[in-house]
Amino acid sequence: MTYLSKTMILCAGLALAACAGPDRFGGPGAGGGALGGADASAAATRDPASPLYFEEAVGDRVFFAVDQSSLSPEAKATLDAQAEWLMTNSDYDAVIEGHADEQGTREYNLALGARRANAVQEYLQSRGVAGSRLKVVSYGKERPVEICSNESCYAKNRRAVTVISAGPMS
Repeated sequence: MTYLSKTMILCAGLALAACAGPDRFGGPGAGGGALGGADASAAATRDPASPLYFEEAVGDRVFFAVDQSSLSPEAKATLDAQAEWLMTNSDYDAVIEGHADEQGTREYNLALGARRANAVQEYLQSRGVAGSRLKVVSYGKERPVEICSNESCYAKNRRAVTVISAGPMS
């Protein structure tokens, strides 16, 4: 056999060995009991004190009507749940991000995002969350969730998102 043939056979063998399943040794991710990847995420979702639980079970965002910063009844229900979670989990602080859709100028949307974030902050404070645990920031139209020029996208981008962080904010 020539040197080239041996090299090709060796490379083919290595390539096939790399295709073996990740559970071939019974380690993490193999169902061997260790928490890895999706299992850890699922466990965090079930832990009522985790930020992932807050995001998925409590709800981390509220939505707004066009050019509005007033809270709908649905938004207030979500914020009531957020306030309860924040009161129970006092080790966490929150940053409230205000967002707008792509319609309008950058300056207008930054101001609108700020009004939305402030409306959420004021509501959470009215429900007993200390203002020192809340920070607001406006991204205006700079961080869209959906990018397209129709109402279904615009509606998803008109939002305020409560982002949980551990410990005091600077």
